[in-house]
Amino acid sequence: MTQQEALSILQTGANVFLTGEPGAGKTYTVNQYVAYLRSRGIEPAITASTGIAATHIGGMTIHSWSGIGVKNELTAYDLDRITQNERVVRRIARAKILLIDEVSMLSAQTLGLVDAVCREIRRPDKAFGGLQVVLVGDFFQLPPIARRETENETRLAFENAPQDPRAQFAYHSPAWAAAKPVICYLTEQHRQEDAVFLDILSSLRNGNFNKKHEAILAKRKTAATEHKNTTKLFSHNADVDQVNEMQLEKLPGSQRIFAMKEYGTKSFIDQLKKSCLSPERLLLKIGAKVMFTKNSPEGRFVNGTTGEVVGFEGAQGYPRIKLRSGRVLIAEPAEWAVEAEGRALARIEQIPLRLAWAITVHKSQGMSLDTAFIDLTQAFEYGQGYVALSRVRTLEGLQLAGWNAQAIRVHPNIRLKDKEFRHASALAEETFRNMNQKDLDAARENFIHACGGKAPAHAAHSRQNNSDLTPIKKYSVEKIREKHKNAYQPWRKEDDTELENLFNQDTHIREIAETLGRKPGAIRARLVKLGLADIV
Repeated sequence: MTQQEALSILQTGANVFLTGEPGAGKTYTVNQYVAYLRSRGIEPAITASTGIAATHIGGMTIHSWSGIGVKNELTAYDLDRITQNERVVRRIARAKILLIDEVSMLSAQTLGLVDAVCREIRRPDKAFGGLQVVLVGDFFQLPPIARRETENETRLAFENAPQDPRAQFAYHSPAWAAAKPVICYLTEQHRQEDAVFLDILSSLRNGNFNKKHEAILAKRKTAATEHKNTTKLFSHNADVDQVNEMQLEKLPGSQRIFAMKEYGTKSFIDQLKKSCLSPERLLLKIGAKVMFTKNSPEGRFVNGTTGEVVGFEGAQGYPRIKLRSGRVLIAEPAEWAVEAEGRALARIEQIPLRLAWAITVHKSQGMSLDTAFIDLTQAFEYGQGYVALSRVRTLEGLQLAGWNAQAIRVHPNIRLKDKEFRHASALAEETFRNMNQKDLDAARENFIHACGGKAPAHAAHSRQNNSDLTPIKKYSVEKIREKHKNAYQPWRKEDDTELENLFNQDTHIREIAETLGRKPGAIRARLVKLGLADIV
């Protein structure tokens, strides 16, 4: 399926799973869809499965957006607590389109929790409360990180716990089945132009990696010391930190320190800090190997562009970076933000650079590199080798320390599922191609109308009503206080005392709620907070 065909399907309002090999243009297609929606006055909810992925797309984690946080399950009390969070309720109730990037790193259980919250706040009879859900990702990439609830948080390996929903891919979730996403499998390749290298990557996906491919990669084996100016990828953080610190220390001259600036809500600032590939304190020297960590709006550089510090400019001392092409750029502060409903909840500013003698494979996900030295001798996760190799644009740019058996493995279940996805995408492609153009145009117009957006002037005459749409539940503090006069009001000491007395008298929760003028969920949450009950 082409990018344009996928975009056309998205515009009808259908739930979609957008997938494809690295370089197929998933991010580009999503950006085109987001721009289309915004041009019609609709602000999509942009989320991702991890903080790093959320930082790349200018959104927030799906955990924060939905209010589930780090929970592995939701009790009735938990749902009540979330519906008492005015910001979360407003965010979800106002949303029309929910976009979740890097869905491969989201477990089936977590996707189910998001669905439950959306149903609770919006429409209980519809998957995700009736939102258009756009799931984006490639299941050959790194899988979710699941942990057992033990003191040492032992890793829960996917292959060892096939029946545990925490260790199942998102497509196993009943929420996925209920959403019935149209599969849009992008098949064009926009990154690598090296046929031999593309064949190796495809062989890893398809399970056809053989002696011929191994021999080709073996010719790329070399020692790290031979490639001083090439980005190095390791599977473990310890190796990355050691290389970067050691290389910076070797350089002569004094170092410059660039401190990160922060604005907004602390919890979201912390999320941005953890996710941003640029550190809080960026230490640089002339001669430092660096990598840009963000795309330039003007197109001067992209996330993954590498270069070398050749000086510091002006009174602010911004670093001058010489790119591999020989061009010199001034690296000025960039901004990362968490946004919701078109409003920034938090933002940080930092020079969009990081030391780049070495980075981890996990943090390289989403990048595209001209050259890289990759050490896969300690790979430990399905897909880790595939992710690392697919960061590089050409075989010529690839240098290898070596690899272990795990490095060339992808999850066996994913390979089978991928065939299903490709088949489903081909059927969807044929179905939409055979649709009458007037019907497609009407579907797009109806969807824009249902979302409260503005249709193009030339199409306004053909706008039709969508009879299947029923109103979702509307939330506002004023409306809620018509029934619960103290809803969302701060708890005073005398309120807590009265609550404790009523609870100790075995008064029913609903009676307590009526007496105190609050919702039952707020009463349950307060009882737990005061230590008077576990879950009521």
